[in-house]
Amino acid sequence: MHGTALVSGLCASMPRHFIMESSQKEHGIIPWKIHPPPKEKPLPRSGQSNGRQSCFATLKMFLMALSFAYFAKALSGSYMKSTITQLERRFDIPSYLIGVIDGSFEIGNLLVIAFVSYFGAKLHRPKMIGAGCLIMSIGMFLIAMPHFFIGRYKFETTIRSSANSTSNLSPCPASSDQTVPGAMDKPSIITSTGCEKEVGFSMWIYVFLGNVLRGIGETPVQPLGISYIDDFAREENAAFYIGCVQTIAIIGPVFGFLLGSLCARIFVDIGFVDMDSITIAPGDARWVGAWWLGYLIAGFITLLSAIPFWFLPKSMPIPDTRRNSKTFPEQSRFIKESPTEKKYGNEEPANFTEIAKDFVPSLKSLLVNPVYVLYLCVTIIQFNSLIGMVTYKPKYIEQHYGQSASKANFLIGVINIPAVALGIFSGGLLMKKFKLSVMGTAKFVLGTSLLGYVLSLFFFAMGCENATVAGLTVSYQGVKQASFHENALFADCNSGCICSVKQWDPVCGDNGITYISPCLAGCKTLSGSGKNTVFDDCRCVAEPGSSLGNDSAVLGHCQQREDCDRVFPYFLALSVLSSFVISLGGTPGYILLMRCIKPELKSLALGFHTLATRTLAGIPAPMYFGALIDTTCLKWGNNRCGGRGACRIYDTNAYRIVYLGLTLGLRTVSYFFCFAVLVLLKRQYKHKEKSDLANGTAEVHPLRKEESNSFNSEHLIRTADCYTGKETRL
Repeated sequence: MHGTALVSGLCASMPRHFIMESSQKEHGIIPWKIHPPPKEKPLPRSGQSNGRQSCFATLKMFLMALSFAYFAKALSGSYMKSTITQLERRFDIPSYLIGVIDGSFEIGNLLVIAFVSYFGAKLHRPKMIGAGCLIMSIGMFLIAMPHFFIGRYKFETTIRSSANSTSNLSPCPASSDQTVPGAMDKPSIITSTGCEKEVGFSMWIYVFLGNVLRGIGETPVQPLGISYIDDFAREENAAFYIGCVQTIAIIGPVFGFLLGSLCARIFVDIGFVDMDSITIAPGDARWVGAWWLGYLIAGFITLLSAIPFWFLPKSMPIPDTRRNSKTFPEQSRFIKESPTEKKYGNEEPANFTEIAKDFVPSLKSLLVNPVYVLYLCVTIIQFNSLIGMVTYKPKYIEQHYGQSASKANFLIGVINIPAVALGIFSGGLLMKKFKLSVMGTAKFVLGTSLLGYVLSLFFFAMGCENATVAGLTVSYQGVKQASFHENALFADCNSGCICSVKQWDPVCGDNGITYISPCLAGCKTLSGSGKNTVFDDCRCVAEPGSSLGNDSAVLGHCQQREDCDRVFPYFLALSVLSSFVISLGGTPGYILLMRCIKPELKSLALGFHTLATRTLAGIPAPMYFGALIDTTCLKWGNNRCGGRGACRIYDTNAYRIVYLGLTLGLRTVSYFFCFAVLVLLKRQYKHKEKSDLANGTAEVHPLRKEESNSFNSEHLIRTADCYTGKETRL
């Protein structure tokens, strides 16, 4: 009984009995050895089993907490992607500013990545992860904050809000002979002065700062969480645990886009306005959903994920397999020892000067490796393409195919993301089954990428014609226009009205043509209220010589785009197929990066790779993609200060060429570097093969099984990070 009681308390007190013994025979590496309490007999095997179960329960708690944190950060990031058009319209900003906001996540990440990398393993890792989740939640709440200070959303409209309205103004105010077209567009000094003092102006800066905080908070979650599992789990179980945690994270983007779909259906000021007075629908270019609600929900979920980490220990009992091995937990995940580790030993940490002296030669050795440098160029160029594509894909579906933001987010969350996850998982399985060599892996990655590239070229053929908007894409007689100029908005049929060319309040005429406003449609009278308003006696709608009754218009765009309805299902099918094919090379490509560098430089290579891709792809790509997309805008809205706001309608053909052309153009350039990498690998592989045969070794040919499993799961989380941030392939 006395021995049983002693065993039951062994797990909790185990760290006190760790005694370090230095062994010169082990090249300066300190093995861990457990000494039982004095005057006690060896512990029974059954007691040891009970102790291990208790310790595993603590590790299992950490696994559950980390899985929830991964889910929360993936959900938050993907929800950010889903609200791009909502933020554009709510804050009246162009796409390039949205790109700045999106890139601010990477800026926040880079601000603290060096601190976390250096001090993370020395501090209380669970508490650092908890602090990161807490900062992420604060960032999410800060993003939502402007909604409560900016005031009610006021969109451009000329319609009476309710049947009780006493206003009976004509949509077409009469003009005198001295009135010139566009006279209503002259700015008011009083209005401009009041706008400068308005609280809501430039509130998008808070969204920018909130996303920076989100990037800062996300930094410690992945590296410290993975290293903690790798340190205190059994070696044979570490890859499985990491795979489980990161596989759960792929659910995050699915729920993030579904949450974005739900919130996009709800009007931004729900609960504070009479919905019967709202004259726009979710498909309207002025519609803004309850974007703030999703940020509050995601922030609360992230806040909950932070709580468990404050109750977890700084370290856990080291498993038997790691105790018996002659390495520290931190060293067990490296393929080979670094010569610099032997130089310093492990009894006391090396000072900064010694580390700096070895850092420069190591970095130089890394940057003179032609395979690594070329591979880095490939990933930077392709990540520019992928990040820009993912960031603006919901907007492309909305603008090009006439879908609402809610439907676009729903389709991406339900169809696209699972296809990417399945592709990455299948790529890992294929590697495991066929035991691909380094050259085999390189050919597999290039082959899947080229096949996906060829499939993506068919997107150019799946285009839609521009919507028929009088004065923008067609003339008032219905003839297609080659170019747009402001005077084209005026015609003889609306010359008797004082109309503003800056106003955007579209109506659909009986002739199937959309007009920018009832005034520019030449409508004289209106009946009904709210969404049921009907405009009559519209001179521009009535065709010459037509009978009475064909001169009315209703609110909203004309939806007669049958060509888009036919093409859209094929676009979705091709999008799923190309996403799956390209993602097959995700895991092999990441492992290929690991195998083209020296083992002792692996950590530095990965860190430099992450730094380069975040700095040269994660930050600039959304900005210049957004700036180029802005050049395809046909009609800009106006903010409350009279300046340029969000775009109301794009040139569909130009948008498709810019968006797809830039995406595939960057990938085209990357393939020149890909072929160069393949040639260099082939030369080095043949040279290494001859060297190994001469030395009687052949250990470098197959990829390691445990690496395949580990990096398969690693790339799954990078799938989530693309939709939260950045690194997947569509």
